[in-house]
Amino acid sequence: MTVNRFNAYEQELEQQVGSLTDQLNYTLPATLNTLDLSQYDRIVLAGMGSSDYALIPVERELIARGFPVWRMDAGRLLDMCALITSRTLLWVTSQSGLSGEIVALLENIPAVKTLIGVTNDAESLLAKRADILIELKSGEEATVSAKSYLNTLIASYRTLFALTGQDETPLLTAVRAVLPEIASIIKNRAPVQALTDRLFTHARPRVALIGIGADAATALTGALITKEASKISTEGFIGGEFRHGPMETSGKGMLALLFGDGSDTTLQTLARDLVDNGTEVITVGPVAYSGSQLLPIPGGSPLIRLLCAMLWVQHLTVTLARANGMVPGEFLYGKKITVTI
Repeated sequence: MTVNRFNAYEQELEQQVGSLTDQLNYTLPATLNTLDLSQYDRIVLAGMGSSDYALIPVERELIARGFPVWRMDAGRLLDMCALITSRTLLWVTSQSGLSGEIVALLENIPAVKTLIGVTNDAESLLAKRADILIELKSGEEATVSAKSYLNTLIASYRTLFALTGQDETPLLTAVRAVLPEIASIIKNRAPVQALTDRLFTHARPRVALIGIGADAATALTGALITKEASKISTEGFIGGEFRHGPMETSGKGMLALLFGDGSDTTLQTLARDLVDNGTEVITVGPVAYSGSQLLPIPGGSPLIRLLCAMLWVQHLTVTLARANGMVPGEFLYGKKITVTI
């Protein structure tokens, strides 16, 4: 089928290779490499929505290295400002740098030892308050976060590598090498359109996104942007969470997307059980989980998996929106920058 891609959201989806390239070409501040993480009593990672979820891989890597780490959405952190001390490394991510919780956090927290700010707006409050500014370089974005989320993933990994003394060159080389594959997935909406067409033959279509490990970032962000862009209720889960109640919503009429490298036993078992009860189960990864269909993405580093998996989710936001009679990515009640707390 011929796909019409002319609204603002879809234009931004098509611009993602260029935005990724701009981030890959961006030079990080040299001061990042001089920070000694042992001088901090804790590392606090904060953001809202997808800016929070994009930090899940960073959180996992820092914990694996033995650092005391808290990842918390900025609204919740506002309620527990005592978590931040004078010896804290506070890493705040906000695509706009101006969302309500971020502004309130910056105005109400006690002094921190170091504030790292990751944002797309170099003139925002976050950028001006940051001791070290990391720019997303994702360009202008008028609708649901697409370009900025992918750039946030790369910027987060690059910042992590700098803080932990890792050479980022192999990482950047690997991402550059996969850009043609990213461009190919962006052009290939047909498999997702077929999923949506089948889903909407049911009276009660439901969507669940389930990820494991670093891929939880895709499940949670994917559910968020699917609701935002298509107005279809979609839930995101981390691994075994789905069995604790939400399993009762599965069966015919549910589309379940599983995110991971295909090896995790929790998702292997879940995939089999969901297929058996009539759920349409799709693995978005390099290898399919038991009995599920596959939307393929390259293997390799977790970052490449996260980038490519989100592209298939973005297609789903468009096809679901159209099936739901909506303009993909159009805001009905909110707007791009949420300033109300």
